[in-house]
Amino acid sequence: MDSQIVKKTQSLTTAEEMRNQTKLVMQPYANWEEYLTPAPLSIAILGELVFISSKTDFSINKNPPKVGYKFIKYPDSFRACLMQVCNSGWWAFNEAHKNMDQIRLYTMTVPDYMKMAVKILFQGSDEVVEAHLPDQLENIRVVADDCLELAKSTEDHFTVVINIIHELLEACVNAEHFYGEELEEIKRKLEEANLRKQSSEEATKRSEKALKYMEKQLNEAQESYSKAMDSMPSGWEMMGMDLVEGITEAYATLINRIVSMGPEMLIQNSLKTKMSKSPEPEADSIDEIIIYSKSTEILKCTENIQEIVIENTINWKDLYDQKHKTTKTNFQADQFKRIRESLKEFPDCKTKEKAQNICTKGIEICEELAKYTPEQKCEEAKTNELIKLIRNLNESARKFDSKSKSVTKSPALTPKLPMMYKEESNTGKVKASQRASDNARFRIEQSRTQLDQSRETYEKSVENMEKNQKELTDILITMRKCEIKEIDFNTTIKMLVKGMDAMGRVKEQWEKMVRFFQMVSNIVKIHLTRTLKNFVSTSQKTQKLSYNAKLFSKDMLYNQAFQATNIANLVNMISTTYTEVSTKHIMDRVSTLGKLMVMDKEKAEGKEFQFEVDQLRNSCDGAQKAILVLVLKNKKEFEEKCLARIEKIDKELLAILPAAAPEEIKSIQAAVQSGFTEEDESAYV
Repeated sequence: MDSQIVKKTQSLTTAEEMRNQTKLVMQPYANWEEYLTPAPLSIAILGELVFISSKTDFSINKNPPKVGYKFIKYPDSFRACLMQVCNSGWWAFNEAHKNMDQIRLYTMTVPDYMKMAVKILFQGSDEVVEAHLPDQLENIRVVADDCLELAKSTEDHFTVVINIIHELLEACVNAEHFYGEELEEIKRKLEEANLRKQSSEEATKRSEKALKYMEKQLNEAQESYSKAMDSMPSGWEMMGMDLVEGITEAYATLINRIVSMGPEMLIQNSLKTKMSKSPEPEADSIDEIIIYSKSTEILKCTENIQEIVIENTINWKDLYDQKHKTTKTNFQADQFKRIRESLKEFPDCKTKEKAQNICTKGIEICEELAKYTPEQKCEEAKTNELIKLIRNLNESARKFDSKSKSVTKSPALTPKLPMMYKEESNTGKVKASQRASDNARFRIEQSRTQLDQSRETYEKSVENMEKNQKELTDILITMRKCEIKEIDFNTTIKMLVKGMDAMGRVKEQWEKMVRFFQMVSNIVKIHLTRTLKNFVSTSQKTQKLSYNAKLFSKDMLYNQAFQATNIANLVNMISTTYTEVSTKHIMDRVSTLGKLMVMDKEKAEGKEFQFEVDQLRNSCDGAQKAILVLVLKNKKEFEEKCLARIEKIDKELLAILPAAAPEEIKSIQAAVQSGFTEEDESAYV
């Protein structure tokens, strides 16, 4: 039964399955719709500005800044300023299309490099790995760096548009073209834009902080492995394997969350930090993500303690190691202490407090169990008390791990790393039957709840997208109802404000794209090369596990290469769809915009100009509707894939598990639901 559960879990978590699972969990946070839905409306707004610019001109250069304008080229002509906005917008969308297509082509090559890397890791000797693996990793790094430059270039183009609009609005305020409430409203919008700019810069710093910590965690992983192997008595292979699983999964968890962090979440956290007046340093979103990444290690320790409880008794015989005259939970106590110590560097927060409390309670239970030996009988009342404490500890760890999966967006069902799986299969060492079943049941429930949450989040993101579309469409409808002679200055300014909002949304998506490639590049440049160095320098000294330091390094190399490829795969999905939809629904509109801009002013009142304006309006409306149809189609497919994944797990894994007591099922469901509840999520992100 145990080996059957392990094999079935492994078949459900192949590299391909995990890539698809990543898409399902990440889609609400990295969905291509966010890149595309503001685009036709942004182009439509630019088109209306071209239309407006054919009206009577005037100067906005009444009270210019002392140092002059940074972005506006022609402050004496409002019409020229509007044309400058349109021209920069035209270049931005052209750049976006061209660069996204290149990103699509680049990321297509990554899976082949990954296949070769896996082949080298699995089949190659140490010398082959040392000689040939760096070339494959270098290929992935080059792709990441090239894509990073493309993404940065596009982001910069949209930044230029936003800066021009921002400075144009400031110039209008300084020229005293507003009065009363309208003046206050525009000032408020400019302040919001400034705050978002500052928050975006802080978001970049937070992302860099997370990437730097990844290197630190990698060093700690290697160190933790070495120390644990040195302190672990021989014959305790299962505990050692659990420890390694926890360490490697902690690293993968951190990467998953950094990938799913949108600019919105980072910006919200920045705003929260600005509003706080506490003089003490506060934990930010990155600190809490790092703390949550420890959840698997904590859970593995509590599960090892839970294993000694059989029904309503404690298995004192297996708990005590006669050979070494020590209680096996002493090793778990050391791991709890190590994890608790690693949390001290982070500022105080509820997440840190929860993690430390679990570790502290785990240490106390381990120390209490160490007082007894098989010969020294423990009173029944004390035994019952210890069993209750152990079960409560395990439930707390499950809740914390479920909250971690919810916050970090890490898949609940994960594969064993290839070298570890191979060694365990060869040695025949698998978990005890009851524990294997309980773990599988817990992970199945987590997967089901996680995918349900992902569907709900996706539903909300589509609703928000439709709401944002309506807001932008309303201002266009208002504009189109006006005759050109009726369009006043204030209506034009409202259009500019909306244009700045729309461009801001497009730019934020490119910020996310930049972060994707920073992640891939960072993983390869720092982490993979460092792990490879550890692999080369590790001596083949006597190991307490057949799964030695060389195999651990191989698994870490695979884990990091897979995570880098996973991100590239996610980006390829986004870039492929963007390029396809941009070709069909965006670039023709951008071309029409360019045609409008180069028409002579004298033709502005003529039929040809009006025809092109109407054509642009109609095509933008059509593009908007077409994209919305595609969004709803993809939403339906997404829901079907989520349900299919849950059904497959139930059919293939849940079906082979032995029946569980109703109390155990209720306990698992309660722990998972508690972790995935959204009510208190704001306290963690």
